Amino acid sequence: MVETLDKVDVVTVGVGWTGGIIAAEAAKEGLTVMGLERGVQRSVDDYQHIHDEFRYGIRYGLMQDVSKETLTFRNNRDERALPMRQMGSFLLGSNVGGSGTHWNGQHWRFLPYDFEIQSMTEERYGADKLGESDGYRWQNWGITYDELEPYFDRMDQTCGISGEENPLGGHRSNPFPTPPMMETPILKKFKDATLGMGLHTHMLPSANLSEQYTNPDGQTLSPCQYCGFCERFACEYNAKSTPETTVIPTALETGNFEIRTNANVVEIITDEDDDSLVSGVRFVDVRTGEEYIQPADIVALTSYVFNNYKLLRVSDIGEQYDPETEEGTLGRNYCYQTFGGSTGFFDDEQFNSFMGAGALGMALDDYNGDEFDHEDLDFLHGGNITVTQTGARPIQSNTVRPDTKAFGSEFKQETIKNYTSTLSVSGQCATSPHKDNYLDIDEDYDDVYGVPLVQLTYNFTDMDRERHRYLAERSGEILEEMGASEVVVNGDLGDYNIVPYQSTHNTGGTVMGDDPEISVVNNYLQHWDRDNLFVVGAGNFAHNSGYNPTATVGALAYRCAEGVIEYSRDQRRLED
Repeated sequence: MVETLDKVDVVTVGVGWTGGIIAAEAAKEGLTVMGLERGVQRSVDDYQHIHDEFRYGIRYGLMQDVSKETLTFRNNRDERALPMRQMGSFLLGSNVGGSGTHWNGQHWRFLPYDFEIQSMTEERYGADKLGESDGYRWQNWGITYDELEPYFDRMDQTCGISGEENPLGGHRSNPFPTPPMMETPILKKFKDATLGMGLHTHMLPSANLSEQYTNPDGQTLSPCQYCGFCERFACEYNAKSTPETTVIPTALETGNFEIRTNANVVEIITDEDDDSLVSGVRFVDVRTGEEYIQPADIVALTSYVFNNYKLLRVSDIGEQYDPETEEGTLGRNYCYQTFGGSTGFFDDEQFNSFMGAGALGMALDDYNGDEFDHEDLDFLHGGNITVTQTGARPIQSNTVRPDTKAFGSEFKQETIKNYTSTLSVSGQCATSPHKDNYLDIDEDYDDVYGVPLVQLTYNFTDMDRERHRYLAERSGEILEEMGASEVVVNGDLGDYNIVPYQSTHNTGGTVMGDDPEISVVNNYLQHWDRDNLFVVGAGNFAHNSGYNPTATVGALAYRCAEGVIEYSRDQRRLED
C-alpha cells in the first residue's frame, strides 16, 4: 500500500546546495516546501572529532553507499559496462548537505566565454574551430554571464566568499564580502614567480572564511582555523560555507520548510489529467521499505548529476539521447575534468604544507577560456592554473620521484624527505562535449530499490588530451621559475578509468539552453516538457569549464528559485 501525504507547494529531491537554496528562497516567499533526502540529518554539532583521515579521507565516511546505489561504466559502446563497486574516480556525497558538506570551498565563477563558447569561438576563429566534424558538440548555454551575474552575487553574499578581484574574470557587481585568506610563503613564492612572468595572479575565491561574517539571511560563519581538513571532511568550526551553515537553517527558520530524511525518491509522477505537468514524486523509506507519494504543485530535482538524470529517465520524462542518430537530449553532453599539472622538488627548502585550507591558494587565468590565442592549437578553452595549500595529510601524501619503488625503505625515505619539500602547480582543465560521451540507464543492473543503474559511457577526447598536455607544460614552466630543483611534468592522458580518484566535477546530461532540440531545460532550469518541473545542478552545464563547479551551480539554483517562485505566482493569479 502506497500512502499519499499532504500536498505541498514545492518538493525538492535532495537537500544540498541546490535544494537548500530553492527551499530558502521559496520558503521566505511563504511557499510550503518539503525537502526529501535519502540520507540522514546532520549539522555542525555532528562534526566534532572528525579529523580522522582513515575514516573520512580513505574510507569515505561522508559519502554515498555504493553497495546500495552506484553506476556502471564503459569507455565506448562496444564495451560492456560494469558497476563501480567502490568509490573511485569521483566521490558522491550523501545525507543532508550532500557534497556541499565535504567540498574544498573553491568558489569560482565560470567565465563569460563559457556561456557563449559556440558563438564567441565562431566569431574569432570560424565555425570549423568547433570541431563538429570530429564529433564535438559545443553549444551556448542559453544565458550570458551578464544575465547570471546577479545570481553569482547572491551566492557570494550567502557564503561570505573571501577573495580578491580576478583581473581576467567577468565583472562583479559587488566586491567580495570578506578579504582574501592568508598569503603563506608557498603562495608568495608562486605569486612572485608568476608576476615576474607577466601573468595575472590573484588569491583563490574561498568559502573557507578569512574572518567572521554574518550573511544577509542572518547566518553567522566563523573564521578558518587552517587545520587542513576540508575536502572529504565536514567543518566543526562553522568556518566553511556549506548548506548546513547557510541556506538550510535559513529555510527552516521560516517555518515553511520541512526535511524528511531516509526518503529515496524513485519516480516523478506525471499528472494523469495533463501530461504537461507533474503531480508529485514517489519515494521509499530506506529504513522500512514503505512507499509514499508526496504531491506538490512544483517538483524541483536538486540531487546530484547522475540522480537528476536517472529520475527523469526512469520516469519517462524527455527523450533519451541516441549517439547513433544524435536525436534526443536527455543524457547528452556528459563531461568530466582533468588536471594538467607538474610537481616541483625543492630539495633545499621546507614548507608547512601540512597546514592549510581547502581553498587556500593562488591562481591565474592567463591560460583559461579564450584568454590566449588558440589559432594554432588543436583544442578550445584551457584551464585555471593554481598552487594550493589544502593540507598535506600523511596517509594520502606520499610524493616521490617517478623512478622510486612503490614500497620498501627507499619509498619510506623519499616520502619523509619530500613531505614538506615538494609543491604541485596544476591546471584544472575544461573538457570538451563529444557526441560519444553520454548517460543512459543500464538494463542489466538495478539498485537496491529495483531501479536501473545509470550507465556512463565516457572517454577523454583528443582535445582533452592536448589541453591537458598544454596546461601541464605551462605548470612546469612556473615551477622552474619558482626555483624547483627538479620538475616532473604530468604524463599524457590515457583512456579514462573509473579509478583512481580524479575529480568530483561531473557535468552534463540535463543540459540547459534556449532550444529544446539540444537542451533539457530552459534558462530558468524549467523542463521543456513539464511546466512545473525544475532540474538544477551541474548536469545543466553544456560543457565543463576550467574551474570548480559549485559557484556556478549555486548561481543557477538562485536563478531556478526565481523561476519556481514566479511560476507559483502565475498559477495563483490564474486560479484567482
